[in-house]
Amino acid sequence: MLYLPDTLPVAAEIDCNTFPLADWRYVGAERRVLMLNLMPEKEVTERDLASVIGETGLNVQLIPVRLRGHVFRTTPEAHMQACYLCVEDLLAEDDDESAPLFSHLIVTGAPLEHLPFEEVRYWPQLCRLMDVARAHFRRTLLICWGAQAGLYHYYGVPKYPLPAKRFGIFEQRVISQDHELMDGLSPSFPMPHSRHTEVRAADIVRLAGDSLCLLCEGDESGVGVVCTLDGSLTFVTGHLEYPLDTLQREYERDVRRGKPIQPPLHYYDASGRPEFSWRRAAVTFYANWLRG
Repeated sequence: MLYLPDTLPVAAEIDCNTFPLADWRYVGAERRVLMLNLMPEKEVTERDLASVIGETGLNVQLIPVRLRGHVFRTTPEAHMQACYLCVEDLLAEDDDESAPLFSHLIVTGAPLEHLPFEEVRYWPQLCRLMDVARAHFRRTLLICWGAQAGLYHYYGVPKYPLPAKRFGIFEQRVISQDHELMDGLSPSFPMPHSRHTEVRAADIVRLAGDSLCLLCEGDESGVGVVCTLDGSLTFVTGHLEYPLDTLQREYERDVRRGKPIQPPLHYYDASGRPEFSWRRAAVTFYANWLRG
């Protein structure tokens, strides 16, 4: 069963249990997951992640967290105050290494690909959180820009601009078929991508070959999922959490703004409608990750 703060709008939309945000300590879930949501449309990302985690059927408490002092122009402060806790405050309470309060951490993407990492205003805070995560969380999942940020912070892996937006549903060929995160996903699975930059397998091998394992990659999309040898850090370059309509909405948004954009690849069926080809893979992957 999924447990969500009762102030989170998605809690009224999906099958879950709720709890007052201030009483997060009193939830008896097997896994307590912090979600650092850096995306501009907060409620959309909350819904995406809560929905896919809820479908795993696992006993999970999801706690949205924010970086201290960081204000989002695209989200009302009232929503942040009602639905998010300060991650620095929570981690300050987690001082018992024998019985940690939190088991998992999710760091989402962010629309910051055009910036060098060091120019992101909250980069020092994010680096401190990633260091804490490596030392204290059982598992940390970093998504899209978050994955690139993590690979850069931990291993110095650079990101590169793409000549055109990598946009669509791309088949991921499973390389490490015996890895627990790929259980039920072999020989391949589809994954949404929506990004302007990439990391390269050659850099991962050169800079962190003894520390990281490439789990899957796409012929068209490149590096798919990478993790540390102990499974504590997982880097996903795409967006398995996306619902059916996200790529369509992104395409229509970019068209309205006059941006150079092509329709998302491998997304539409023969009748021209979006096809939800990746949902089973998404639920399987998140279940695998949460069980660790």
